[in-house]
Amino acid sequence: MILTIRSREDLEQYLSAIDHATATAMEEFATASSPREALRRMKFEQIGRHPIEKDRRLNLIEQVNQTFTYLVALKAAEWLLDRHPEAGGFHLAPGAVMALPFDIMSVEPGVVDAETFAATHPDSNRKLIKDLAKLSGSAARHRYAFFYAPAFPAGRVERLERVSGVEVHCVDI
Repeated sequence: MILTIRSREDLEQYLSAIDHATATAMEEFATASSPREALRRMKFEQIGRHPIEKDRRLNLIEQVNQTFTYLVALKAAEWLLDRHPEAGGFHLAPGAVMALPFDIMSVEPGVVDAETFAATHPDSNRKLIKDLAKLSGSAARHRYAFFYAPAFPAGRVERLERVSGVEVHCVDI
């Protein structure tokens, strides 16, 4: 699924959808009769909801993963809207391998390309290294890797910038 973000109103619409999906899943999760039953339901039943696609059921673990993937991409898009008004907005397809060449691309071609992820640490599963390698092949004027990891403060993380011309930023979700 490709989202297009041109304004703060677009961002708020998607953030609201995430909040609604989360609340719906938590209501269903709360009906578990025991801790073991709760874990079983999280993994095997479709008590979760897709964070953006209304009423699409998922298991709760997949909802957690997708929710944080979308939150990082939306927070990155919020930052990019302020930084690059010349981009005309942004197309987002976080985690959708073939929907777009990059997780975030400017509506105006060649202005911005970005990759996004959420992890316990930016080195987990070599995700940052892989994203930087992918961005090294981008011809966009501005290239970014955005991530969320709980132990990192929000902002630019220059010590993680291993590819010339690609900025690395931690977002606050």
